[in-house]
Amino acid sequence: MTAVAFCLLTYRPNHPSGIERSIAALTAGLRSLGHSVVVIAGGPAEPGDEAEPELVRLESVRLPRPALNADVLAALAEPGPVIAEVSRVLRERRIEVVCWGAPVWGLGYLNPAPPGVRTALMMHNKIRPGSAETWTTAMAAADVVLPASPYLVEAAAQDGWDTSAWRVVPNGVLTLPQPPDHEQREWLRRSGPLRMVSRVAPVKGQAPFLAAMPPRWDRRVEIVLAEADFEFEPGEQAAALAACREQAARRPDVVQILPALAWREVPSFFAGAAATVISSLEPETFSHTAAEALSAGTPVITFGHGYVPTLIGPAGRVVSPGSGFPGVWDALDDLLASAEGYHAASRSAPARLAAHTPEKAAEAFLAATAAAPA
Repeated sequence: MTAVAFCLLTYRPNHPSGIERSIAALTAGLRSLGHSVVVIAGGPAEPGDEAEPELVRLESVRLPRPALNADVLAALAEPGPVIAEVSRVLRERRIEVVCWGAPVWGLGYLNPAPPGVRTALMMHNKIRPGSAETWTTAMAAADVVLPASPYLVEAAAQDGWDTSAWRVVPNGVLTLPQPPDHEQREWLRRSGPLRMVSRVAPVKGQAPFLAAMPPRWDRRVEIVLAEADFEFEPGEQAAALAACREQAARRPDVVQILPALAWREVPSFFAGAAATVISSLEPETFSHTAAEALSAGTPVITFGHGYVPTLIGPAGRVVSPGSGFPGVWDALDDLLASAEGYHAASRSAPARLAAHTPEKAAEAFLAATAAAPA
């Protein structure tokens, strides 16, 4: 048995963020294989924390919600207390492997691990020029770097980073539902709603997607929008949510904005959808919601950038970014109009998740960290 710790300051159960969902799936997979897991996060405590019984809230880091990068940097300006507290937790829990969830928000650049503890650094985002210094520090300190998809390795290599020692650990999907049968799926193709699930943010593209809805569209559009405990710009979530509500008010006959779902509720929500759209304006480095839709046999429409086209394969449609959202709506129409094409996409979807069970992700994590020198 291996004792593992994950560290991410914003972690909370059911938080609408990819890194948290990745940690949750790895935690479930590791435990199912007989290993022990602790999750270290910043304070203060939040309602719902009890869903993760081994969640340790730090006294030395307390963040506002939502937090900005400046808030985190301010909280870590004097790093001595957090280094001491994290090191103490790792010693007391006899942790053998600690995985930092990000360079700053996951404490990777501080690397507060006692001697003898193997360290890993998750990579869920491309390295931007403004964050290159902290990435460099965090990667140099870690025993192994764990990108979440081959896309991240390729993007970093193109930018000149040495990726030769990186090890891809695929994200896991917490819950794999029973996909609808052919008869149910045919009803969804003919009459089912378009469903989307996303963290609310301008870069996710929900409002411009709704703005491009053609007048001919008359099916329900159900969009789950969840607010996160972080923002990149002050007020960006409120602004994005207001923009989506404004677009929904133009078509109240079809568009419904829904509140956040728990992680394990998302796949079954997608099981009741005709299709979903990944409307992100920037390339997604993975896309948990695309994976969750695939797990339910629900086809995915996406722009041709990032990792999503590779993830979905034949289980949907890929639209040139130059076609914009009108092209997305056209692709959606085409998919739903073709019974043969639609059912072929739906049938191929669940198999796309073969490497993305919690156990498969955990096995990849253990293999990558076992090979890393302590």
